[in-house]
Amino acid sequence: MAKQATGSFEIPGEMRTMAEQSVEQARKAFDGFMTAAQKAASSIEGQASAAQAGAKDMRQKAMTFAEKNVASSFEFAQKLVHAKDIEEVTRLQTEFVQRQMQALGEQAQELGQSAMAAARPRS
Repeated sequence: MAKQATGSFEIPGEMRTMAEQSVEQARKAFDGFMTAAQKAASSIEGQASAAQAGAKDMRQKAMTFAEKNVASSFEFAQKLVHAKDIEEVTRLQTEFVQRQMQALGEQAQELGQSAMAAARPRS
């Protein structure tokens, strides 16, 4: 006849201790992972906010420059309307082109500086 088990199965104390330690180590590792993930998410959010602020600054500058350039063009057109002869038209055209080239160069430089500042990592 087969022998029937009469007692209950007990987990040896060493195995129980090892299992508890393993669970505790896994919990600590998971807590460490979650802390690192939260720090990474915060860092990304901060970088996204900085990028958005930089993009907003550049957009505002570009709009300001566009408004100035359009105003300058209308001013030039007004002067052309009142020109007395072809020599004055030529002089006005030359002055306008020179001013616009200088303004566009300065605007491009300023936008470039803004783009570099926006791309710089924040501390």
